Amino acid sequence: MRVLVITTMRNEAPFILEWIAYHQHIGVTDFLVFSNDCDDGTDAMLDRLAEMGVLTHVRNHAGGKKTVQWRALTKAQRHPLVREADWIYVTDVDEFLCIHAGNGQIADLVNAMPQAAGFAIPWRMFGNAGIAPFVDEPMIAQFTQAAPEALLWPWRAVQFKSLYRQETAYEKLGVHQPKLAEGATQPDWVDGNGAPLPRVIGTVLPSQAPRYRLAQINHYALGSVESFLVKAARGKPNHTSDLIDLAYWADRNFNTVPDHRIQRHLSAVEDRIAAFMADPALSDLHQNGVGWRKSKIAELLTQSDYFYLAARIRQFAETAVLENAEQLRLFQQLIAIRRATAAAKRNGG
Repeated sequence: MRVLVITTMRNEAPFILEWIAYHQHIGVTDFLVFSNDCDDGTDAMLDRLAEMGVLTHVRNHAGGKKTVQWRALTKAQRHPLVREADWIYVTDVDEFLCIHAGNGQIADLVNAMPQAAGFAIPWRMFGNAGIAPFVDEPMIAQFTQAAPEALLWPWRAVQFKSLYRQETAYEKLGVHQPKLAEGATQPDWVDGNGAPLPRVIGTVLPSQAPRYRLAQINHYALGSVESFLVKAARGKPNHTSDLIDLAYWADRNFNTVPDHRIQRHLSAVEDRIAAFMADPALSDLHQNGVGWRKSKIAELLTQSDYFYLAARIRQFAETAVLENAEQLRLFQQLIAIRRATAAAKRNGG
């Protein structure tokens, strides 16, 4: 079974080896990685990993009408690896597919629901856990505090990513799910519980029930306070006008319950990282990337905006989980606002 991961990266050098090692361990066979505008040697690391036969690396400079991630997906659509894959998964380097079925392998997930043509796997927000400094240690070891299993608000808590079987029904790759070809029937998909996929509203699966029985995506969107500054300076790949700021932090810093389940893979992941680091060239590139990030953090902390961002984050408490009724009210109100806005645009307002 060939499982292809497609992703984009910019200035992610310290995190690449763990992310590749983890996904190799759970059963990913092919990686198609697009890089753009790197300052920390991410592109050089990906070149070295490509030379070692670990992944396929494509440079993808920003520019033009499309955002960099959509430019990458357009290029990926034509790549031979997409045609050769049995299963496809579009994801980001701060997302780790955590499978609860069986031994936590992709094969276990597929075997648990053999009739499923795809899995809409929900995000689970992992908070900062009060960690301030950036250190070169595995994310899955550091960040173990997460949102509760049932959470509707903020709305990003019910977003998902897709692992799906290669099908002629799909016309294009997508960030959250593939686009159906015109006239095609939606294949049978399931959600993170293994239940038939309900109606999808945009990129969310609204629910106030637990939704991670079979799998979840551990979303380490924040990391340490120091590392978050680098992310804030970089900006979003798809929404370049949206700031990564205190509002971004507040929507994601859930440290409500402990979740250590992904750590059953930690020893195997550390062994794979050690094997990667045995390559002198790759080890040097990794260490250079760590050094670049530490220098960038020091530079940002001399600038007023980033100094205040770090200081205010340290003052904030963790994000509160609202009462269920309040979560539902806010979600419904947001949907009403969006529908009104869309109607106004259709009517020329």
